[in-house]
Amino acid sequence: MRPDGTRVKDAEAMYMIVPYIMVKRYDAMNMITVDIPIKPLNEYRAKLRPQGKAVSMLALVITAYSRAVAEFPLLNRFIVNKKIYDRNEYNVSMVVLKPGSDEGTMSKMFFDPKADLFTVQKTIDDYITTNRREGENNSTDRIMRILLSVPGLLSVGVAVLKFLDRYGLMPRSIINASPFHTSMVITNLASIRTNHIYHHIYDFGTCSIFVAMGNLREVPRRVKGEIVHERCLPLGVVMDERICSGSYFAQAFQRVKYYLEHPELLEKPYEPAANKD
Repeated sequence: MRPDGTRVKDAEAMYMIVPYIMVKRYDAMNMITVDIPIKPLNEYRAKLRPQGKAVSMLALVITAYSRAVAEFPLLNRFIVNKKIYDRNEYNVSMVVLKPGSDEGTMSKMFFDPKADLFTVQKTIDDYITTNRREGENNSTDRIMRILLSVPGLLSVGVAVLKFLDRYGLMPRSIINASPFHTSMVITNLASIRTNHIYHHIYDFGTCSIFVAMGNLREVPRRVKGEIVHERCLPLGVVMDERICSGSYFAQAFQRVKYYLEHPELLEKPYEPAANKD
């Protein structure tokens, strides 16, 4: 049994067979853009400022997606060695730039999918502060330095890690340090003034979703017979289609968009009975 997931044995036959047809994660990548109207988010953040509360766009997106995971738990599945697993935890990987450098370090944050927005913001703040302070001393960078310290060790080490991961033998300590063994990877490209992209999901590890936030853009919409342009935050989303159906993904991301259009719903911990519309 893997330390980070529980084998799924009762999925529909089609989903049990698909990983044998699309063996690699990059074989199974589907890509969409989710345009989030920015006006409700800006108004909400402005309302919080007099209360001494600051929330980032990043925290809003992560919290909205986390709520979707709470409601649509198949988003937190992954495929390894042609087998489907329910992930035993929920985490998000992200690159943090090192002080005074264009280089970054990548590790991951651990969340409760039911957590409120302010708890998520604190986790993000602590994560960024810790990684900037540690420089190259977080667990991910320490493993990388070890693999690079001896000529030829990197090739052998990565091969061994892939073998261990394939058969569920990867130690918990390595999984915890690996940013590739994660529920989702997110990047805020708007922070470096870049448009959203469709980033590949890594074949190594267990990541099934990659979300890239980009520069704001004007999106045309038809309103009462007229074309209007709405300023939106675009999310470039890449998904491993093997973990659930297209309709399931569609419902989940409609829910993400709903939460971001009504961000006040993210202020309290998720309660299933209170979130049925």
